[in-house]
Amino acid sequence: MTQHTFFDLFKPSWYIHQMSGWSRSSYILLIFGYLFIAWQTFTSPLSTIAIWTFIAAILGFTTTLAITNTRPLNGVFGLISALIYIVVAVAAHNPSDAILQAVYIVLLDIPVLISPNWAIDVEKKVRRIAEVDQRGEKHSAAYWYRLFAFSFIAAWILLYFFEIYITKTPRPMIDSFTAAIGITGALLTTLRFSESYYFWIIQGLAQVILWGITAAQGDASLVLFFTYMLYLANDAVALLDKRIAWFHHAN
Repeated sequence: MTQHTFFDLFKPSWYIHQMSGWSRSSYILLIFGYLFIAWQTFTSPLSTIAIWTFIAAILGFTTTLAITNTRPLNGVFGLISALIYIVVAVAAHNPSDAILQAVYIVLLDIPVLISPNWAIDVEKKVRRIAEVDQRGEKHSAAYWYRLFAFSFIAAWILLYFFEIYITKTPRPMIDSFTAAIGITGALLTTLRFSESYYFWIIQGLAQVILWGITAAQGDASLVLFFTYMLYLANDAVALLDKRIAWFHHAN
């Protein structure tokens, strides 16, 4: 197995490797997504936030497709897109979504920055929660189910009351729910459980609703609304494409 160092993350060869070996459907979706995001951005009134949203959408969409293909293009790409998303979310008065992006940095980006080898052979480590008992892992399936249920409920309650009493922002219910789903999904992805994609599907739907409402209320452009629809298409690829290890791995 090839070993990588922190400095490899700044070499073009790292990104060439991370974007190689994807399924054909993912490459098709990548090209379509790039063109669609560019079309949505540059056929609408441009602003500083719109340009930054475009950059974050391109980087975030690329990273998400790479993760689907067990090529976690996290690290630099994920960190930059998450930081921009934080600024966009704060400007749009969706603080829980900003917190969610910070969680992505901690759970999905920093591990790659600290240890690039974390991103190697992910497809060989993916499994379902129901499989941990037969694999003889330290923690049982019941333990993981309780942990993820608690993580979701605790995150939703804390973020909801954070928005109600501290930030007093206009969309506390959908914003906090979306973030709680995303936090749980990120935790599942970090631990390489297939169930993460069920959460990503629900979270994608919630993000479409959140950013659709946000745009309708005049707090954001429609770019993120359409970008999260592309994320849902990526989730469909993960479910249906037999080359994707998250759902079609050997037990």
